[in-house]
Amino acid sequence: MKQRSPIATLTGLTLLAISAGAAAQTAEDYPSRPVRIIVTQAAGSGMDIQARIVAQKMSELWGQQWVVENRPGANGIIAMDAVAKAKADGYTLVYASASVLAMNPFIYKSLPRRRACWQ
Repeated sequence: MKQRSPIATLTGLTLLAISAGAAAQTAEDYPSRPVRIIVTQAAGSGMDIQARIVAQKMSELWGQQWVVENRPGANGIIAMDAVAKAKADGYTLVYASASVLAMNPFIYKSLPRRRACWQ
């Protein structure tokens, strides 16, 4: 039996997660304009290459441009801040490692946060 590479598995899971989230859109055909994927690592890194593969496939599948934007630095905080401040419409996504998502809240005393619309 042929085993899949971790990158193929990760890419498949990412496409599935993005598709599931987009399926929740009701009134509007998603995406009706370009989608940004903000990457927490520098251009040319493994994570950047994975994000570009995903963006290319999603552009082909959905007929809308998916753009990769690299925001490296501060252990992912710069990228996460950009995502937190983006309009919550599903057109700005983040591509981050588990360490950025899981560990930063425990390492740093204060992190950028998006104010909830009900506060």
